[in-house]
Amino acid sequence: MQSLMISCLASLISVFFIQFTLFVLALFLPTSSFFTLLPLTALLIVILVGLGRCCKRLVGVKACAPAFVFLSILFLWVVYFSVIRRVTSYLMDIVFNIEIVMLIVGLYRIMLSDPGFVRCDSSYHEMPVRSPLNEDEAHIEELEPSTHPTQQESHAEEGLIVRRGRYCKYCDAYVNGFDHHCPAFGNCIGEKNHFFFVLLLIGFVISEASYVACASQFAARFQTIDEVKRVTSASRSLAISTMLFSLFQVLWQVVFIMWHVYCACFNIKTDEWINWKTYPEFQVQIISDAGLPQTDLQFKNPYDKGILRNLKEFLTAKG
Repeated sequence: MQSLMISCLASLISVFFIQFTLFVLALFLPTSSFFTLLPLTALLIVILVGLGRCCKRLVGVKACAPAFVFLSILFLWVVYFSVIRRVTSYLMDIVFNIEIVMLIVGLYRIMLSDPGFVRCDSSYHEMPVRSPLNEDEAHIEELEPSTHPTQQESHAEEGLIVRRGRYCKYCDAYVNGFDHHCPAFGNCIGEKNHFFFVLLLIGFVISEASYVACASQFAARFQTIDEVKRVTSASRSLAISTMLFSLFQVLWQVVFIMWHVYCACFNIKTDEWINWKTYPEFQVQIISDAGLPQTDLQFKNPYDKGILRNLKEFLTAKG
């Protein structure tokens, strides 16, 4: 419990440090164009994240990535209520707050969701968990269950894994339909929560895009200090800095969503795409004219059933 509190505290410090740095950037470059500030924001975030990791390693502290995500959402929500809300319409205010609440609920749900951990049931026995000796042994091949009762019982006793089960070193368990381990959500993404993971990413994009729209409206309305409405340059800089942070998140999240849609269309997992040379079912040896196998391997996806069937399988996966 104490280590968890320390990790959450480290995440809190990281959030405020990043947001403060972006605020200073917007405060000291008030006349800079938006297209100038956005690349600087991306560069600063990358540098700060890298420095933060180095500092945490030096002091022996690990940050909690899900806490960082939650605190970032909470920070934007606080800025919205304290600064930006005054210029938003009543309808937009209701919509944005509902989006944030749903986002927090979705984050909580995916953190506790079962991605498809291999467990004991009537047909198959749980695979004994072990630490891989090397990177190649960090995964296992798909094994087809036997249709013969005697063989099936024997396989159950040996603990065979079905449905493209792979080993996750972070969760120290095997996951059916393993795509990747998501540090931001603190859980594996597998057969049972992959579709919900994509939905949650879309929710993040919609919420952050809504925040960008509200913050840009605030910044455009108060380009100069307005004493009557008590709007200071600091408030405008805070709106701009959080808007840039949210837009940066939207850009990489959209790319990430497009990648997962591509994977769903062709029935391929991120882990399989990266490490396909460690999985024999994805390997095809090229035979030369002389009849001798070449050293190069060709990629072939044995799970591709056509885009429509692949999408149907992805959408109807048991959650």
